[in-house]
Amino acid sequence: MRILVVSERYRPEITPASFRIAEHAARWLERGHEVTVLTSVPNHPRGVVFPGYRNLPFQVEDLDGVRLVRVWSYLAPAAGTIRRSLDYMSFTASAVAATPLLPPFDVALGTSPTLAAAAAARVIAGVRRRPWVFEVRDPWPASVRSLGALPAPGLLALERLERSLLRSAARVVCAYASIQADLVRRGVPRDKTAVVTNGSDLVRFDPARVRPVDRQAALGVPADAFLVGYAGTVGLAQGLEVVARAAALLRHDPRVWFVVLGEGARRVALEAEVARLGLERVVVRDFVARDLVPSYLAAFDVGLVHLAPLPVFRGTLPSKLFELMALGVPVLLGIAGEAAELVGGAGCGVCFPSGDPQAMATAIVELVDDPERRRVMSAAGRQLGREFDRAGLADRLLVLLEEVAGADAALTRS
Repeated sequence: MRILVVSERYRPEITPASFRIAEHAARWLERGHEVTVLTSVPNHPRGVVFPGYRNLPFQVEDLDGVRLVRVWSYLAPAAGTIRRSLDYMSFTASAVAATPLLPPFDVALGTSPTLAAAAAARVIAGVRRRPWVFEVRDPWPASVRSLGALPAPGLLALERLERSLLRSAARVVCAYASIQADLVRRGVPRDKTAVVTNGSDLVRFDPARVRPVDRQAALGVPADAFLVGYAGTVGLAQGLEVVARAAALLRHDPRVWFVVLGEGARRVALEAEVARLGLERVVVRDFVARDLVPSYLAAFDVGLVHLAPLPVFRGTLPSKLFELMALGVPVLLGIAGEAAELVGGAGCGVCFPSGDPQAMATAIVELVDDPERRRVMSAAGRQLGREFDRAGLADRLLVLLEEVAGADAALTRS
């Protein structure tokens, strides 16, 4: 089968979409399928083209067996509204314009957020008379509305587009159960939806194979410190101001250090808050290369997974949660719903109310003082992480894509 994946983000960018698509594609290639990824030039999150690339109208490359088709887009940093909107719209337009140049495919997969890639996948599939699948990895544009990140007219336009995409897709893949439940509540037939959660590559995140980085050399953190770490986007949705506030509450405990590895719309604000509070044991650094991510995560004593305290994020299952579990890193979780049920039920971490620095600080102190509890959490996380093997999840999505492509082929023959 020939699969076209449309995503504005892909390797070498460090994003959840990049990891999910690349790891799924690798599995599909092992199964003998052809994979083409239609994407933009790597530039996220700063809106600056990565070294070795150019923002050209159309370029093709091979990356580990995946055919990459990169198209031009207006480049904007992961902050602000107008420029980011131009970025999204230009990608959709360029991707659609590239339709005649794309190789043949049997089914297209458009991934969201944002709706730019999904909209392009829909049009391209329509022109080629092939079915398409809508992958919804986050509640978008609902999260945009909750964060107040777009004026009302823009939100209404996005919501109309979302409804249109949901109607036209052959199937809708949801990254967690609460997305599926919301779509069903809104009138999408349940049998049109499926859940394929995030997960982790159990080979890349195997604690027996991963060597933690030297904290002192890589981060300036003492080897004997208790390190609370976060790696990922530093945006509005993540609500990472809680890190600075919890660190302020623990400023008199020299054992505890914090590190935030990532970039995004709230990175500068977080650094400013750390400076304003005079926090000497909070380290904020850029993203690290994809191949180094497991080694940095393995250096954490506890890994933070947090989203802003908004109802729209209840039930979210971020990919970083599964990577920490696979490595056996205890989880400090500030998300309610499905994630809290997983972590609490398995005993692989501590849950605290999102946005509550006092509860976060209290949980950290409890973990610092109880190494045996951390050991138990580590073992429980590794056990649960095996249930979310990315290879098995890729197989599940592949079956769905085969069903859609097969149904379309049967309809064409008839």
